[in-house]
Amino acid sequence: MLPLHEIESFLQHSPAHLQEIVFELRNLIAQAAPDAVEVVRWGGLSYFHEGRGGIVSAGIAQIGIREDHVELAFIHGAFIADPRHLLTGKEKAKRRLRIDSYDSAPWDDCMELIRASAKFDPRHPNIKEESHETA
Repeated sequence: MLPLHEIESFLQHSPAHLQEIVFELRNLIAQAAPDAVEVVRWGGLSYFHEGRGGIVSAGIAQIGIREDHVELAFIHGAFIADPRHLLTGKEKAKRRLRIDSYDSAPWDDCMELIRASAKFDPRHPNIKEESHETA
């Protein structure tokens, strides 16, 4: 993980309530993927498995700060289980979760999505298992 002063510098112009979300997401990623490399890329924080490839091929997650929310994105999100259907996106593989406030964030679900993404290896993809419950 990057040193705290680099993260604080990156976040210096972001609203405090969004910074709080970013720090919590960083904590979840550190717990779920302690070997993840953290870099500032594409206007946000990106996490990947260095031993599996680069920032895209081995991507775990990206944290983006928008004007009024934080976005947790998964470069391979279309291939990970999302039983609560929290992820959105129409790209071929990338999916994202919008977090508007710390209190409304689905932290347990974020952790499960991060864990699933950290386990996913695009070199050996498995078909994701989703529940097909009927309402």
